Amino acid sequence: MNEINNSIFREYDIRGIVETELQDDVVERIASAFAAVFVRENKKKVAVAMDGRPSSDHIKDIVVRNLSKYGLHVVDIGLAPTPLMYYAVFKMNLGGGLVITASHNPSEYNGFKALVGKEAQSGSQVKEIYKIAAAGDFPAEKPGSVEKKDIIPDYLDYVTKDIKLDKKIKVVVDGGNGTGGITGVPLYKQLGAEVVDIFCDVDGTFPNHHPDPTRIENLTHLVAKVKETGADLGIGFDGDGDRIGVVDKDGNILWGDQMTIIFARDILSKNPGAKIISEVKASEVLYADIEKQGGIPIMWKTGHSLIKKKIFEENALLAGEMSGHIFFNDRWFGFDDAVYAGARLLEILSKTDQTLGGIMAGLPKVFNTPEIRVDTIEEVKFKIVSHIVEHFKKDYEVIDIDGARVKFPFGWALVRASNTQPSLVVRFEADTQAHLEEIKNIVEPVIAATKKKFEGTASPANKPLRGSAPKAG
Repeated sequence: MNEINNSIFREYDIRGIVETELQDDVVERIASAFAAVFVRENKKKVAVAMDGRPSSDHIKDIVVRNLSKYGLHVVDIGLAPTPLMYYAVFKMNLGGGLVITASHNPSEYNGFKALVGKEAQSGSQVKEIYKIAAAGDFPAEKPGSVEKKDIIPDYLDYVTKDIKLDKKIKVVVDGGNGTGGITGVPLYKQLGAEVVDIFCDVDGTFPNHHPDPTRIENLTHLVAKVKETGADLGIGFDGDGDRIGVVDKDGNILWGDQMTIIFARDILSKNPGAKIISEVKASEVLYADIEKQGGIPIMWKTGHSLIKKKIFEENALLAGEMSGHIFFNDRWFGFDDAVYAGARLLEILSKTDQTLGGIMAGLPKVFNTPEIRVDTIEEVKFKIVSHIVEHFKKDYEVIDIDGARVKFPFGWALVRASNTQPSLVVRFEADTQAHLEEIKNIVEPVIAATKKKFEGTASPANKPLRGSAPKAG
């Protein structure tokens, strides 16, 4: 029997290398641990879906078999984007669900995202699955049942009954060979859009580019095709279809906070006073614009599972992350679905003469960095951030719900611990380039000194700050 590696149980999901960390007996015990939670919570019917990785079909069969042997009725929806599992749970009022996916990780990885009831599992809930699986603390076996269901036609019908385009929009869709194209292409065509699709055939080896639409290098094909075809915009999906990337007709990238501004304006025009949620990494321009449009901005912790919980707690109508997770609780169910978010964007564009670039051009200009990942040691990353919080609280206002967001008269700096990597996540924003450099000159030496204090001067993790595009963290 293989040992279960505790490190694959992450903040928002379970993710590991199939051959060395998700062997068949490990998958069986993880599935049985989820069954234990479903049974304990008196959940009788659960959905199971999978992405297109080479290992997913085999893992799904193990999961379905192990859930059903504990008396559960399993609705097997097969190959589908992660949001289709969410849709099945919400629409069919199921007791929860699992999707076999490793999102945008390389093809040798796989894993699980889960709902228990309608709550996305994260943090201690994911760690509890490890504890149950490692201990073998499973319920008594009894016969269950399995139902295969194609939920996609129902999904397409539901969305097309609600979303209407006032004019034809031309859109390029880059599926990244993930599962987003399964629903994205037919949905946008049914809505009346002219669709040019690239890499929308499902291939879990991801032969064309890494399926992460928040990294600039993964959008080069999309940008080129938008310019070549004269499309109004381009939409890219990640590996399992819950994160969206967008480029305008000139090939400029819209990051998650910019997309959230567009969606928030549309929602607030019909729902004045609504609550809109984003995260600590988002631009101050977003929060200011929400207030200007008559909404109530809420800054919250980074992480799609944490945001999903918060949107229901606050009864907010929208939430958006830099990583491209967009959550609609207006005319939708409150979960993140990149294909649905794309449909809402098409609808907005069809009702205006403005281009995406024109909409964004009216926003205040700010100068900011992408996410900067600073390597550190897993065991000390939270201690480093706590020390930085206390340091800056002496002289500045610090928002500390998720790390240290330090406010300056002309901008802000963020230092937080990544929930998924042994690193710090750093970002800066200011009203001018000179002020941006000034903030960096204040904060970066504090980061370096604090790292040195907690890591020790001989640590190989003491490296220069390095930038990367926004992504989940």
